[in-house]
Amino acid sequence: MPIPPSLEITPEFQHALHLLENTSLSVFLTGKAGTGKSTLLTHFRAHTRKKIVVLAPTGVAALNVDGSTLHSFFRLPSRPIHPSEVKPVSGKRRALYQSIDTLVIDEISMVRADLLDVIDQFMRLNGRDSLQPFGGVQMVFIGDLFQLPPVVAAQEEELFNTVYNSPFFFSANVMDILDITLIALEKIYRQQEQNFTQLLNAIRHNQITSTELMLLNTRHQPLFEVPDDAYYITLCTTNKLAMDINLVQLEKLTTPAYVFLGKLTGEFEAHNTPADIELTLKVGAQVMFVKNDVDQRWVNGTLGRVKQVNAHLVQVETTDGEIYQVEPVKWEILKYEYDASTARLTTAVIGSFTQYPLRLAWAMTIHKSQGKTFDNAVIELGRGAFAHGQLYVALSRCRTLDGLVLRKPVRASDVIVDKRVIHFFQQLKPL
Repeated sequence: MPIPPSLEITPEFQHALHLLENTSLSVFLTGKAGTGKSTLLTHFRAHTRKKIVVLAPTGVAALNVDGSTLHSFFRLPSRPIHPSEVKPVSGKRRALYQSIDTLVIDEISMVRADLLDVIDQFMRLNGRDSLQPFGGVQMVFIGDLFQLPPVVAAQEEELFNTVYNSPFFFSANVMDILDITLIALEKIYRQQEQNFTQLLNAIRHNQITSTELMLLNTRHQPLFEVPDDAYYITLCTTNKLAMDINLVQLEKLTTPAYVFLGKLTGEFEAHNTPADIELTLKVGAQVMFVKNDVDQRWVNGTLGRVKQVNAHLVQVETTDGEIYQVEPVKWEILKYEYDASTARLTTAVIGSFTQYPLRLAWAMTIHKSQGKTFDNAVIELGRGAFAHGQLYVALSRCRTLDGLVLRKPVRASDVIVDKRVIHFFQQLKPL
């Protein structure tokens, strides 16, 4: 499989691509934040000879990888179900599932154990081999378990106190019999400072020392005010706080406001839109691009400021000083289909969303920042971190330690790591 010149050819990348393309081994591809997991998936998908399907647990995550959601691909109800409720299908649907060579699940850290068992049962009933896990297809799980965990509603907690050891995918019953190979990407591309990468790694594994905590808290600046000419984004724990910060900052601008309405078609659901359906912009507003540009002028996560705006024009100046005229773009919801005449997997568009690829970006939640990279970030933990991996995700968005500002000092209690994740990795060995 050819590797593009822009991609550094590391032994781990070569090894990973070899396993994915030239073997039928099921793989767990993981690595610290900023190690190139998404880049590797994009390259594999573009060059593989295999019939592959790329899925993700949420609508937004699926859009990021040009895939489908797990629930839509397997046509599962939104409510949790038991594997015994899964039924065989026939006709073109069955042909689709039997044609798959490799099934990729991105953002596997957010996939619950019960859902994975349902998928296993579905593929046993409808795939190539009912006696093999997932019907005998090669499974590729991609994600970082030390980042944000699966969502479990209060009424579902009993399930993970009785039936499963944890909500994480590795606690699924099928994982007891699936032979899985670990590929852990080690080279970090986002951060280059050794002291910062060591600090992040200590937080990731809940091994931070008092000395490292003191180093991190040198970035505590409670009275910090963002300079007028600087680009800082505040990462916070709740949607409400992020929305409040964005609205307050927008109101401070005295320039005229323009509202742009997005357009939904087909099966694209409103709660999955990557940009606001009703987007309000003013000259001077800090914004983030939320879609990679086909001409590579910006990527998902690039910050900028609105330079000019009226009912028919939006211009944004990015952090490197370049000014671009921005046009509305279309996001598409895809459905996988099997073409019997060519024996190929194809995709069909079943819904779309059209809007300017921008959102207000003085602030965003830590959850939505996963996968993004920033030069400067203000961390607002409020009353403190409350979820596994939350602090690690927030801090690891930033390229440098000096680019961080802490509104409140980080406490040892903010470093939350689920011991079950650590235990799982201790049981795995790379090939």
